[in-house]
Amino acid sequence: MRRLRGKPRQQGKGAMPTVRYATSPLLASRTPPWRVKFMIGAIGLGFAVLIGRAAWIQIIHNDFYLQQGASRYERRIELQANRGRILDRNGEMLASSVPAPSLWAIPKDMDASRADLRALSKLLDMPLVDLQKRLASSPNFVWLRRKVEDGVAEKVAALKIKGVYELREFKRQYPEGEAAAHVVGFTNIEDEGQEGIELAYQKQLAGRDGARHVIKDRLGRVVESVGDLVPAEDGQAIRLSVDAKIQFYAYQRIRDAVALHKAKAGSVVVLDAVTGEVLALANVPSYTPENRRNLTGAQLRNRALTDTFEPGSTMKPIVVSLALETKRVTPDTIISTAPGKLTIDGSTISDSHPHGDLTVEQVIQKSSNVGTAKMAMQMQPREMWEMFTAVGLGQKPQIGFPGVVTGRLRPYKSWRRIEQVTMSYGYGLSASLFQLAHAYTIFASDGELIPISLLKREGPGDDREPLRKVAKAHSGDDSDRPVLAFKTAFRPGAASSSEGDPSAAASDELVPIHGTRVISPETARAVRKMLNMVTGPGGTAPKAQTQGYSVGGKTGTAHKVEGKGYAGNKYRAWFVGIAPISKPRIVVAVMVDEPGDGIYYGGDVAAPVFSQVVQQTLNRLGVLPDMEVQPKIINTEPAEVESF
Repeated sequence: MRRLRGKPRQQGKGAMPTVRYATSPLLASRTPPWRVKFMIGAIGLGFAVLIGRAAWIQIIHNDFYLQQGASRYERRIELQANRGRILDRNGEMLASSVPAPSLWAIPKDMDASRADLRALSKLLDMPLVDLQKRLASSPNFVWLRRKVEDGVAEKVAALKIKGVYELREFKRQYPEGEAAAHVVGFTNIEDEGQEGIELAYQKQLAGRDGARHVIKDRLGRVVESVGDLVPAEDGQAIRLSVDAKIQFYAYQRIRDAVALHKAKAGSVVVLDAVTGEVLALANVPSYTPENRRNLTGAQLRNRALTDTFEPGSTMKPIVVSLALETKRVTPDTIISTAPGKLTIDGSTISDSHPHGDLTVEQVIQKSSNVGTAKMAMQMQPREMWEMFTAVGLGQKPQIGFPGVVTGRLRPYKSWRRIEQVTMSYGYGLSASLFQLAHAYTIFASDGELIPISLLKREGPGDDREPLRKVAKAHSGDDSDRPVLAFKTAFRPGAASSSEGDPSAAASDELVPIHGTRVISPETARAVRKMLNMVTGPGGTAPKAQTQGYSVGGKTGTAHKVEGKGYAGNKYRAWFVGIAPISKPRIVVAVMVDEPGDGIYYGGDVAAPVFSQVVQQTLNRLGVLPDMEVQPKIINTEPAEVESF
């Protein structure tokens, strides 16, 4: 059917009406201008935000995304610095780092049977249950055992357990073992110093780790290096003043004395009276730095520096030197000690037995409490306090070593009369063995308190090359690494070797280091004579005599403090002395704590150790004998019983 032109098509019933676009009612109403502007602005703002965000991510703040991207392929390899060596005064090795394998695992990658785990736990020296707990603690990484022996690592590798790996680290090695443990100290598993020199010089020894950035493929293989290589800086070598052989001698002697007298502990300090250097510092009980599994607090304590005690009769020479210095007495002044007792403010001071009239020299020789007390009563409390302070009592030794103590010296204004008197023979104050040895340098160095050092004092004429060669021979390292030591006044050639021992220096080539004047040289020489009388016939310590060398010193014996009083059957015995008396070179202090065999006097327990240590030390230092050498020392008279 033909449709008529110009007429609209009729719509069926119910059909939607059609509207031409050009005649649409919507077009008849104009769009408001603000809506157009709003839409254009919104679209523009959206694009601006997107551009800003892109600029922020791509240009301004792209560090995070670059880091995240680099972490997918770039790795940072740590270049571990080698910890510095610790050397004795002659370049002998006291501590060094050696390579050691560490074992680790990725538990989620492991495919091990129970038999494999049992064999692994046996090699790692740990119960199977503990190994299983460790593996269950993290799916991605666990340490199995760090710094094991090479043989253990080889046996673990032979098990061929998937997911178990090996890493090369460094561990510390201590050739001198328990003999030098309290001086050298030790490090923890992270190679950080925990005790001794290892702790005191942690910063110098540690050095600084380096780093290398590389790109690795998906199999973990290094493809190339990127960025700059930061080399590791190895730690400095520390050169101590300690002589390894003298240290070993001292340790052996005090160890034997502690065993012989069934004592609780013992200590020895050896000082060079010319240079102020510590030649030995030994304690018993000790420990092996490389094996500390069952280490106790008693073994760990550096008793010579950390333990304080009432010094007993070793204080008497200091009080007598003050009396001589102030012209109150002379060495020949007669002091009546009869009847062997003296009552002051209701308290009685007594000697071991009556002595009658004694010269000042004999007061020291016989160790008379009454004679010393009468001299102290002539002094003002302030005078005694200043003297004790001048020799270092009540002050922390400035040696840069952890754990040193100050001791106890109360202000003089609080002293009662009886306290001033008892302090004159060593009760009512406390000091460490190291402080006592330091105090006696005033007698060895003609009245000067010598500053003490644990580091080797180097002089301008000292040749450093021999030391470096010795150190390299021990470490296998060809690098020219620095050695930390002190400078002091030596003449060129002062460190030249003596015949038969290239490491020993003759005593007459050393230039003394100067300290603080405390007493006059005349007073120091007068007291040295008295100390020599102590070790001779009629003295309290003939067992301190040494073949070929004149010696002098003072015994000390005291009841141990227990609670608020003194233990009736617990004692400390010590001896502090100088050798040779004619030209002092060393000061040696010995302490034995709680001898348990019924012998407890310092002259019987500590003096023999002093004799042995002096003999070996002076021989080691190349000091010529100043007395005729006798086949055997024979004491014709028994030792004087010490008053304490």
